[in-house]
Amino acid sequence: MCVSCGEMHPKKELLRMVKTPEGTIELDLTGKKNGRGAYICKSLACFERLPRAGKRIEKAFGCKLPEELSARLREEFERVRQEESAAAAKGAEPFGDG
Repeated sequence: MCVSCGEMHPKKELLRMVKTPEGTIELDLTGKKNGRGAYICKSLACFERLPRAGKRIEKAFGCKLPEELSARLREEFERVRQEESAAAAKGAEPFGDG
């Protein structure tokens, strides 16, 4: 389930964010990083809604999403989307194995 829009999607259609044991929140492209995970749709609209999804973020990670972290995640999110689009154009398998 996407923490931004609340809709259910297959895992392959979502990006995983993880709060590591060290307390940092980052994108997890492999889906295997250690820590507490939450998923978000690969749509830009869902990512832009993410800061307003406060209660879902707090429930998933036990903290609010700091603004500076949101900006860093957005850059990483956009980079991943571009790489997936390029891979899809070449006929390659997108990132992650579900």
